Amino acid sequence: MLKWNDIIRYAIDGNPPPEHRVEKTEAEWSQLLTPEEFRITRQKGTETSYSGASCHCFDPGIYACICCNNNLFDARFKFNSGTGWPSFASPIQDNVVKYELDHSFGKIRVEVLCNTCDCHLGHVFPDGPAPTGLRYCINSVSIYLREL
Repeated sequence: MLKWNDIIRYAIDGNPPPEHRVEKTEAEWSQLLTPEEFRITRQKGTETSYSGASCHCFDPGIYACICCNNNLFDARFKFNSGTGWPSFASPIQDNVVKYELDHSFGKIRVEVLCNTCDCHLGHVFPDGPAPTGLRYCINSVSIYLREL
């Protein structure tokens, strides 16, 4: 089970390798995604809080990357953080998410990306519930629910 120190180590020293990679040009991604999906997932945008369909959904299933269909989060680890974005305590495996230091907005945060295709998902914070203490704050536009 990942903890905050693991996240920082991955962001600084490198991430575990993914099972496979999906790589496309920006033009190819632009053709496959809606303008809003492209802005958020490929240009590291953020959706308006409480606007995403996944924010209030607590149905069972697996959340996958909108860009490459990589399985990312199990709905069992989703919780209501009160932030306005879907929040998860843990990814389904250590190597499905990639961590990078984000120095935007005058502070240091840890950006979360799909480790298969580099889709911007959101950020992770050390203020989540036990047992991980992590809060993966994810853009609803970046993921979709695969129902069981």
